[in-house]
Amino acid sequence: MRILGLDLGTRTLGIAISDITETIASFYGTIRFEEEQYDSAILKLKTIIDEEKVQKIVLGLPKNMNNSVGDAAIRCLKFKILLEQSFKLEVVMQDERLSTKEATSYLIESDMSRKKRKKKVDSVAASIILQTYLDRKRD
Repeated sequence: MRILGLDLGTRTLGIAISDITETIASFYGTIRFEEEQYDSAILKLKTIIDEEKVQKIVLGLPKNMNNSVGDAAIRCLKFKILLEQSFKLEVVMQDERLSTKEATSYLIESDMSRKKRKKKVDSVAASIILQTYLDRKRD
């Protein structure tokens, strides 16, 4: 089974996908859209889900450092409902605190330019979210 990992931003959706053994997460790409206008993102996701035969979605939940739920987390919880309604798949929320910061650090360590980092950071963050879920599931 393939699992899709998602990192939702205000204008971007980072995407990662698992291998069929649900062991390794790989970054897949980034969908860009107008601020909180998810229709185009849902259409592109449908193509990916169909082509890759995805059976589950893991969506990052950006809680605050004190474990409270802020505006970004509320936006993600609403997006979860939209995903469930659109695809009839299980959508699992995964704590994603500091995943974007971790992704940025990885890209800086790989000596990637700022311009290239900006294009890749969302999908790398999505792969961190998905890999965290896959690792947790195995334990």
